[in-house]
Order: sequence, then C-alpha cells, then structure tokens
Amino acid sequence: MKKLPVGIQTFSEIMNEDYLYIDKTEIACNLINRYKYVFLSRPRRFGKSLFLDTLKNIFEGKRELFRGLLIEEQWNWEVKYPVIKISFSGGIRSRESMHKNLFYILKDNQERLDILCDEKEDPNQCFAELIKKAFKKYHQKVVILVDEYDKPILDNIENIPEALAIRDGMRDFYTKIKENDEYLRFAFLTGVSKFSKVSLFSGLNNLEDISLNPDYGTVCGYTQLDVETAFAPYLEGVDMEQLKRWYNGYNFLGDKVYNPYDILLFIKNRFVFDNYWFETGTPRFLVELINKNRYYIPDFLNINVDKSLVNSFDIENLNLETILFQTGYLTIKRLLPSGMGVGYELGFPNKEVQISFNEYILRSLTSGSQKEPIRHELLDIMNAGAVERLESVIKRLFASIAYNNFTNNDIESYEGFYASVLYAYFASVGVDIIAEDVSNRDRIDLTLNTEGRTYLFEFKMTNTEPLEQIKKMKYYEKYSGERYLIGIVFDPKARNVSKFEWEKI
Repeated sequence: MKKLPVGIQTFSEIMNEDYLYIDKTEIACNLINRYKYVFLSRPRRFGKSLFLDTLKNIFEGKRELFRGLLIEEQWNWEVKYPVIKISFSGGIRSRESMHKNLFYILKDNQERLDILCDEKEDPNQCFAELIKKAFKKYHQKVVILVDEYDKPILDNIENIPEALAIRDGMRDFYTKIKENDEYLRFAFLTGVSKFSKVSLFSGLNNLEDISLNPDYGTVCGYTQLDVETAFAPYLEGVDMEQLKRWYNGYNFLGDKVYNPYDILLFIKNRFVFDNYWFETGTPRFLVELINKNRYYIPDFLNINVDKSLVNSFDIENLNLETILFQTGYLTIKRLLPSGMGVGYELGFPNKEVQISFNEYILRSLTSGSQKEPIRHELLDIMNAGAVERLESVIKRLFASIAYNNFTNNDIESYEGFYASVLYAYFASVGVDIIAEDVSNRDRIDLTLNTEGRTYLFEFKMTNTEPLEQIKKMKYYEKYSGERYLIGIVFDPKARNVSKFEWEKI
C-alpha cells in the first residue's frame, strides 16, 4: 500500500515519494478553464495548501508529476506560466512585521523566477513590479497563488486595532492584483474566513467566490466514495458507520466530506476515535464571545441564518455564527429556501466536533481537576440507566464552575445559563442530544438518547414541579423503550440544583 501523506502539503513530494493521492486534478482543470480570479474558503487542515500547490505545478507545466491523473490528457503542458506563490503560514503580530514578511515572500519568488526588483521600500510596489517583470521575462501571463490570505488578520483577532491595521495593509497589497489585470492569467486565494469585499477586497472586487459552489463542494476533503475505495485497504475491520458519525458531515453544498487530517490520523493511530482535527487549534476567542454574549449553547444544534451572514466576516462586528461556520465548528445541515433568498440551517458536522467543542466550553467554565472523571462517570450513568446517581454528579459539576464566571454579572439568574452548562456537559460525552425537543403538545427542554434509553429533562428556576409538567404534557409519548423523566430546579443563590426528581416509565 502507498504511504499516507500525513501533514504533507507539497504535491511533488506526494507524487515522487509514492504517497496516496486523492485525484483532485479534474476539479482543478475545470476551475482553471472557467475562472480568472477565484477565492476559496475552507476550515484549517482541509487540504487548501495541497490544492494550491497542485495548481502551481499544473501552471508550471510539470507533466511528469501528473502521469495517470485525470488532468494529464486535458491540459496543454507545452505552455508554462510564471507563478508567484504567496503563503502567510508564519506568525505576523504587527503591520511592521507584515511589511517585512511580504518582502521576504517576494524575495523568495524573485529568486525562484530569476528576477530582481528595484523597489526596496514598499512591498506593494515591489509586488506590482514583480508581476510586470515576470510577464516580460517569460512572455506569458502570470499566475498568482495566495495561501492563507487571512492568517495575519486572524492571528490578531483578539487585538482589534492591530487586526484592523493589518487588514488595511493587506487590502493595499491585494489591490495590486487587479491593477495588473492585463499581465495575469489566473489568481487564486485561499483562507479560512471570507472577509467582506468592502473591508478587505474593495480593490479586488472581481473575485469569484467558489466556497459554496456545488461544483467545487469536494475540492478539498475526502468524499464517502474516496473513503470506501481509495482508503478501503487501510480501513479493514473499521465500523464505517461509526467512522461516518465521527468524522464525515462537512457540507459545502456538494457531497459531504471528511476532513483529511481526521482520516489520516485515525488510520495512523490504529483506528482510535479521537479529536484529531479539533485539537490542532483552540477556539479560545470563540468561547470568550459565547460567554460575553450569553449565548444559549443548545442553539448550536439548529441555527438558521441567511446566506449573507455565512458569507461575510467583519472584524469590527464579529458575528458568532459566521465565525463558527467559516472555521468549521458548524456546517450546513440543510438549505432553507424562502421568498427572500436562500438561507441555511447550521449545526455540528459530526461527533468529533460536538464532543470536542462542548468539552472545551465546559473546561472554560469549570475549575479543578475533577471535571474529567465527572464526564466519564456521566457516560457510565447514561449507558447504564443509573439515574439515581445523576443528581450528585450534576451538583458536583455546578460546584466546580469557576467563581469568576459569576462575578460582576447576574448570569446565574438565567435559566439558559444552567441549561447551557448541562447541554455542553451531555454533548461533550457524545450522546445523541436534542434541545427544545418538539412534541405534539409543547417542547421538552432536553432529550438524550443512548443505548436504547431516552432521557427527558425539564428545567426550572423557581420552586415549581418540572417533573409533573413532563407527565402532564406527556412529552415521552413520542418515544418507546426505557424512558426516564427528569425534573430539575436551579437555585440562583446557591448556584446549584435545589430539586432533582425522576421517574422511569
């Protein structure tokens, strides 16, 4: 079997060293022939850099690397284009360091293209000079490939003034692409987020965004067909339905895809289900936004947004749903057509993200070292139907919430806060969960399904009878098998559970 390309983003290395390659070259050929200015947004670790490097080798005419691939007989390999490749993989913490980094990148391209630019002060002018000189030297129009165009901005997202300064500097730099249109054959920019054209691409407003174009929905990532064919020898004995629940589910309006990093690490680690993609980056600033805005965590299950919201990222007006979608923590679950245009229902793409994201939120709320044993104990309780042990575990959870989460605010008086904590708690152990579960009579606050058992929760902030409400409304009638009715009352002064009742039917 071929070697697995774990962490390899260089196309030539994959082909020359006989690594497994999922052929994306027909998509690349179609893209090149249809567009001139292209933008693609995908979450981190989705193969954007590898696809961009594939484009580089196509334009440079390196046919020997494409033997047997779909593009080989579809492309004119006699024509070779000069390629300017720009990657912002390194850390940039100020506009000054961005200035130096741009010159370093442009110098690398000058050496590779055997061109010397005269401009030494302004990287924007140096960029324009390089484009023109490459066109003149090679007698072919120039190709520009920009990888992680937004990373300098995202790296500073918690320092808004610095992020804005860097954004303005990047906007001036990208403007040079449009200004030199007559010298260009193709331009391709990738990133995690899509900033509004007004804020970043005002000088490059002719970009075609293919991020949610169904024709390119599988440009990055592995499809179910890829997993069942190319990866079949590597996945012998694996429960494929469980693999799908854990790692599939990212929807960019084509076939749903797996994150490549998950599949490769799952195989490398001998079929251990774990949070391989999630742990490569921590959404700390997202959790801060959630806490700051008192976001109701269960809403992450079914967020309805319009198309413009998921398509535009604005530093000066950070929208949580937009950030969560563009960074990959939420994905499109279904289209919502309406008289005002298309909208989307967003939700967690798979079990990995559901577990990991909610665990991260839980860790941000709680303190002490006991939270991990609590989660394992909770899963044991749910799988065994041992509800009599549940009250003490939930009380220990709320007792572990960091004191500063209550300081200088009245968050503990909100039922939604307690419901959010419990939702994150249950979601972080991977059980099937439904928030505000609709019945033919009303809504139940929380429904859990695991190991053939159904748990129905009703929460209250006053000394009422939530268990009696469940029984009166007969929420449980939509389910069969073992059903546990659980009523919980929260005490805002004690910041914990004041009443816990349950009944099995």
